[in-house]
Amino acid sequence: HIRLARESDTATVLALATGFATSFVVAPGAFQASFAEILVQSHSRLAVADVAGVVVGYALAYDHVAFYANGRVTWVEEIVVQPDFRRTGLGRALMLDIEDWARQRGSKLVALATRRAAAFYTALGYADSAVYFRKLL
Repeated sequence: HIRLARESDTATVLALATGFATSFVVAPGAFQASFAEILVQSHSRLAVADVAGVVVGYALAYDHVAFYANGRVTWVEEIVVQPDFRRTGLGRALMLDIEDWARQRGSKLVALATRRAAAFYTALGYADSAVYFRKLL
């Protein structure tokens, strides 16, 4: 089942994030500070996939206002499901949870960047829209 993350999920989400990260090494101290902040921010959502009391995936999203959309937009920052639980509908359920949250907040769209999961997002009705650029600081 999909639910909001709780403080007691810290270690499990840290393990999932560590396995997900490809551009950075997740530092436990920085993670803990970020996790605590995310839990209390109204413009962020950290949803977890809970199977029999065990967190096996999560989705982290933020919403903000943007001029181009004439209002709020939602950005999915991270989504990961443990390999043994992929292709079970949990990724879809996490994305639907984020979409429902975005609708409730009045977002005009949900967007994200991906390198490895284009087919997954296309199956959910997402369309390729832009090229993602970044500059490490």
